[in-house]
Amino acid sequence: MVNVIGLGYIGLPTALMMAAHGEAVAGTDRNADLVARLNAGQVTFREEGLEELFSQAQAAGITFSAAYQRADFYVISVPTPYEKVSRKMDAGAVLAAVRQVLCVCPKGAVIIIESTVSPGTIHRCIYPIAEAAGFTPGEDIFLVHAPERIIPGNMLAELGKNNRIIGADQPEVGQRVKRLYASFCRGDIAVTDIRTAEMTKVAENAFRAVNIAFANELATICHASGLVVYEIIRLCNMHPRVNILQPGPGVGGQCISVDPWFLVGDYPALARVIGSAMEENNAMPDYVLGRIRAVMEENGLRSLHRVGLYGLTYKENVDDIRNAPTLQLLERQNCFPVYDPFVVRDVVPCQHHDLMQFLGTVDMVVIMVKHRQIQENQHRLRGKVILDCCNAVQLPGVYHL
Repeated sequence: MVNVIGLGYIGLPTALMMAAHGEAVAGTDRNADLVARLNAGQVTFREEGLEELFSQAQAAGITFSAAYQRADFYVISVPTPYEKVSRKMDAGAVLAAVRQVLCVCPKGAVIIIESTVSPGTIHRCIYPIAEAAGFTPGEDIFLVHAPERIIPGNMLAELGKNNRIIGADQPEVGQRVKRLYASFCRGDIAVTDIRTAEMTKVAENAFRAVNIAFANELATICHASGLVVYEIIRLCNMHPRVNILQPGPGVGGQCISVDPWFLVGDYPALARVIGSAMEENNAMPDYVLGRIRAVMEENGLRSLHRVGLYGLTYKENVDDIRNAPTLQLLERQNCFPVYDPFVVRDVVPCQHHDLMQFLGTVDMVVIMVKHRQIQENQHRLRGKVILDCCNAVQLPGVYHL
């Protein structure tokens, strides 16, 4: 029996995948409304293939509840934000979940932390909790770190094919968890120790954050030089050892915009490049706001209320708005009309739910997200002033970052 704790963007697909591949699975979440929707047969976010996988998991007998279950394996997949001042990880949700698990789990159970954690968290914070509950880690309770490696928009494919890392201090426990994940994962599954697994996941996201920051900084330099950054990147990437990423209006989501801060918070004197990269990415919404004002002035536009932001999610073709650059921009200036085809509920002021209605209210469009819809309907933008922050459209007179 597997009890998956936290049924959000990572926990739910993981629970469904395990159930659909033959494991007995119970999903647990403290959000009663979310649990009710799942028990009513409704998926809680949009993802290609998720409804079909949900049906398969239901047929296999998956259950959903707010209660923690007695199980052989526990998979904890809850958020790990960071504290804004100290930059350190906030482990509160993980520690609360572990405490609840320890109230119901049998001796010999394996607790798998999928949530990304600051290196050293499991030994420093979770081992003492297990000991205080009367368990001896490594003897009658086993702690493992198996960080997720999937992205919204391609979750199910990546769950099945991406390589995984299992961190366990007892090799035999690591092999047990490897067999559990191998039920659905066709990628290579490497087994290492807990601390190494913790550092590996945070380092992966820090690597990506640094590379995105380089692309964003290059965009600002190219603009100041009167050059088109996308052409510079295209030509640079013809070099066999160069792979510059694409710049954008900021970094969102729950991973790249959050996890690298853990290293900055824990090692402020050492994580200098990472810290600078995170600050560079965090500054992009301010840079975009400056570009909006400059483009408005050049075109004789006066009212920010006539400038529309296209795209509210943190990446293209998903409904995930966590830490989205558009939300960051709206924190600085909240008067912009906004439209996103994937966000059906009202989450910000002046939000529209029809593309043509949205376009009819604005003189200038700022493309914040490279959704498939805007690429397929770029002809509808003719006559508008366009600031394209993600190289989404190919129209004459378009402004870029």
